[in-house]
Amino acid sequence: MSARHTRGIVYMLIAVAILSVLDVLLKMLSTHYPAMEVAALRGAASVPFVLVTLKLQGRLGLIRARRWNLHIVRATLGMVMMASFVYALHGASLSNIYTLFMVAPLLVTALAVPFLKERVSFDGWIAVSVGLLGAVCVLRPSGQGVTPIVATAALGSAFCYAVLYVLSRHMIKTESPESLLIWYLVLLALICGVLAWPSWQPILHSDWLVIAALGLSGAIGQLFFTRAMVFAPASLVAPFDYTALLWGALFDWLIWSVTEPLATLIGALLIVGSGIYIMLRAHRMADPEHAIIPATLPSEPPI
Repeated sequence: MSARHTRGIVYMLIAVAILSVLDVLLKMLSTHYPAMEVAALRGAASVPFVLVTLKLQGRLGLIRARRWNLHIVRATLGMVMMASFVYALHGASLSNIYTLFMVAPLLVTALAVPFLKERVSFDGWIAVSVGLLGAVCVLRPSGQGVTPIVATAALGSAFCYAVLYVLSRHMIKTESPESLLIWYLVLLALICGVLAWPSWQPILHSDWLVIAALGLSGAIGQLFFTRAMVFAPASLVAPFDYTALLWGALFDWLIWSVTEPLATLIGALLIVGSGIYIMLRAHRMADPEHAIIPATLPSEPPI
């Protein structure tokens, strides 16, 4: 496996860990504010951190957008994804929602074939399926406590995530990582803010620190996520989304006192084993997948 692909996988692992912290903060805020308002706060809170980072690195001039129509479509998908996910978090535990949301990596792999022309062999599909089986073992989804409307919101969010992922991978051919990041956050905040305004709830003083942490974790997580897309194909890094299941189980235990049995260890082994197999498979393949990475991209995206 090439060094670029390895870096892409590492960046995805870091992004998932940081964005799992963001999900915990979203769940905390969802107890006081409507889902659309929380989605607006998620976008707006990250913008200052991203702008400062880009300014310090001298990359602020790279945020110019070339295809505004796709940026708007991307932000609209993000709005539906975020609002649905926050609504689902308010109605169920983090573990249950992650269980439902983990259909997204499978959808990403499936969508990457027709839209990105990436090839996934039969054993690759088997490896992704084994990872999903591990997710089932870790979280033992029973449906208990998850209402149909909450389950629908979680699955709808997963579908939007998959489409958003593939669209981002397509846009990276013409748009810089900087523009993908900043305009997603700005447009997400604007669209969600307008929709949330009629039922906007005043922000409690005690929640401003949580919102600041939300912005910081969102900005850093999104930066690593963008890097992952630049350095590796979607079908390669998507299965590592499964590591979010481990973080979800950990946070459920630490914060909400939800414990998991021996099945957690078995599931973790399946998930990790699936990821290692995909890495080894990519190493064995002689196909130069790096060709799908456009040469116009900067060699070092912002971090």
